[in-house]
Amino acid sequence: MDIMLIIALVFTVLVLALVIKGLMIVQQSEAVVIERLGSYQKTLSPGINWIIPFVDKPRSIKVRRYQAIDGENVAIVQEETRIDRRETVLDFPGQSVITADNVSVTVNGALYFQVIDPERAVYQTENLIQAIEILAKTSLRSEVGKMELDKLFESRQEINDKLQLVMDEAGNKWGVKVTRVEIQDILIPAEVEDAMRKQMAAERERRALVLQANGEREAAIARAEGEKRSNILVAEGEKEAAILMAEGQRQAIDQVLAAGSDRLDPQMVVGYLLGLEYLKTLPEIGKEGDRIFLPYEASSVLGAVGSIEALLKGKAQ
Repeated sequence: MDIMLIIALVFTVLVLALVIKGLMIVQQSEAVVIERLGSYQKTLSPGINWIIPFVDKPRSIKVRRYQAIDGENVAIVQEETRIDRRETVLDFPGQSVITADNVSVTVNGALYFQVIDPERAVYQTENLIQAIEILAKTSLRSEVGKMELDKLFESRQEINDKLQLVMDEAGNKWGVKVTRVEIQDILIPAEVEDAMRKQMAAERERRALVLQANGEREAAIARAEGEKRSNILVAEGEKEAAILMAEGQRQAIDQVLAAGSDRLDPQMVVGYLLGLEYLKTLPEIGKEGDRIFLPYEASSVLGAVGSIEALLKGKAQ
């Protein structure tokens, strides 16, 4: 009876040990790939799972991470049985890349990825993180090598989009989804940076000179247009004044002829009007000096003025 009890207790202990050994708790956002006798059996989901002890075993996955040691990023490879399915960032160190115009630059990038299919992540590549990193580096060299240095700084988003397409194509095979790729820093040699700084200063100075020249040209055009408009207005004013003066003189001649009836010669009337103009300008001429010199024709004109005045007064009487 004691022997049966002992056997029962031993059996119970073994069963409990097997049950405890077979229980596996998987955390949220984790997955475990299980192999049975060396072949893939299933992928454990978050929660409580049970496996056959000593028959089912978790398949480990290699994870490569960088750790700062003495100021340098050192790659450390670890084997883990639990696969993290959260979005992970891979900040790989800067690497030297040669652009299309033969300038050596150092590019530092970051890659965000998420394990979608743990089975493929374990079986399709020997070291998932290393494969992703190397593919990202080679793709980055390829894209940067097609661009010149000046265009490189403007095309970060274009490079990111192309890298993501390449990574997505490979990631589908590895069970990984690359969410985004970002270029963090682009470091250029000091002499190239100094040359670019001088080039930008010269370009700014050139733009300033061009703007100044354009401003002066537009100001000159505006002044010329103003003078042109002013001259046109002056000419139109003089034209209208001349027309009005001629019209006034014509009306004056008509009035004088009408007052003198048929006894007045039109030429004498014209002389009369000219004489009046001479009389109007005499005060202005007198301001120039003590002596006044008049043309010979002025005496005849003034005589015509006297004659016509006498005729008009005689007619009035």
